Amino acid sequence: MLRAFLLRRALLGLLVLWLVTLGTFLLFFVAPSDPARTLAGRQATPEQVELIRHNLGLDRPTLVQYLDYLGRLLHGDLGQSYFSGESVGKLLAADFPPTFSLVLGGAVLWFTLGVGAGVLSATRVRSLMDRGLTLLALAGVSMPTFVVGLLLLYFLFFQLTMAGVPILPPDSYVPFSQNPAEWARHLILPWITLATVQAASYARLTRGSMLDVLGEDYIRTARAKGVPERRVIYRHGLRAALTPVVTQLGVDVGTLIGGVVVTESVFGLGGVGQAVVQAFVSGDLPVIMGVVTLATTAVVVANLLVDVAYGLLDPRIRLA
Repeated sequence: MLRAFLLRRALLGLLVLWLVTLGTFLLFFVAPSDPARTLAGRQATPEQVELIRHNLGLDRPTLVQYLDYLGRLLHGDLGQSYFSGESVGKLLAADFPPTFSLVLGGAVLWFTLGVGAGVLSATRVRSLMDRGLTLLALAGVSMPTFVVGLLLLYFLFFQLTMAGVPILPPDSYVPFSQNPAEWARHLILPWITLATVQAASYARLTRGSMLDVLGEDYIRTARAKGVPERRVIYRHGLRAALTPVVTQLGVDVGTLIGGVVVTESVFGLGGVGQAVVQAFVSGDLPVIMGVVTLATTAVVVANLLVDVAYGLLDPRIRLA
C-alpha cells in the first residue's frame, strides 16, 4: 500500500517537474532578450552575432532545442553556461552547499522555536505568555529579512568586535568538510536571521492547529480517563496538530533551497540565490533552467517526505 502510494506521488512529482521545465524553457523563447547579442557586445556585427547564435545552438527550431535539453536532462546533464562555458551542474554543485547549510540549520531552528512557542501559547490561552508570544510572532512576521540580518550584524558582530569580544566571525562560508566548528560559527547569524522570520509563522500556525486539536472529542475523552495532561498535549494533541505544520515545513524548505537571496546577500555567503540573480541579469538560460530544475526537484522531494510523515504523525490519515 505504501509503495503504491509513493510510486503515485513520485510519478506526479516527475510530471510537475516536466511541466515546470517546459514552461520555463518556453518562457525564455518568448522573452525579448537575446543571449547571443549580449555575448557579442554592442560593437559586434550581425555576422558575429549570428555565429555566436549558431555556436550556442540557438538558431535551431525551438522543439529541437527542447528535445535536446530534455535528453541531456534525463542523463543528468544541465548543460553549459552561455557566459562562462562551465558545466551548470558544477556551478550549482559549488553554490549549493552554502544554501543547503543555511536552509537546513535554519529549518531546525525555526521549527523548534516556532512549534515550542505555538504549544506554549495554545496551552496558556489569553495568558500573559500567550499575548507576549503572539506579539513577538507578529513582530517577526512583519520584520523584513534584510533588516533582521543587518541588526544582528550590527549588535552581535560589529559591536562585540569593537568591544574586544570577537565571538562571531565576519560574513563568509566555511565548508563543513574543512572545519565543522567554523562552519557552524559562520552560519549562526544567518541561521538566526532566517529562523526569526520563519519561526513567527510557525508559532502562529502551531497555536491555531493546537487549539483546534485540543477541542476534539478524543482529547476530552483522554482527559476524562485521567491521562496526564503532559501526555495529552504532547502525545495526542501535538502529534495531530503537527500535520499542517509539517506541510508548511516541506514547502518552505523545498522553496528556500532554490535560493535564499536576501540572507545570502546580507552575509556574503554566495549560494544558489545569488547565482540565479546573476543569471537573470545576464540572461544565462542554462543556469536559470538548472536552478529551476533544482528548486522544483527540492519541492517535489520535500512534499513526498511530508506525505510519508503524515501517516507517522496522525494514524487517522491513511496513505491508500
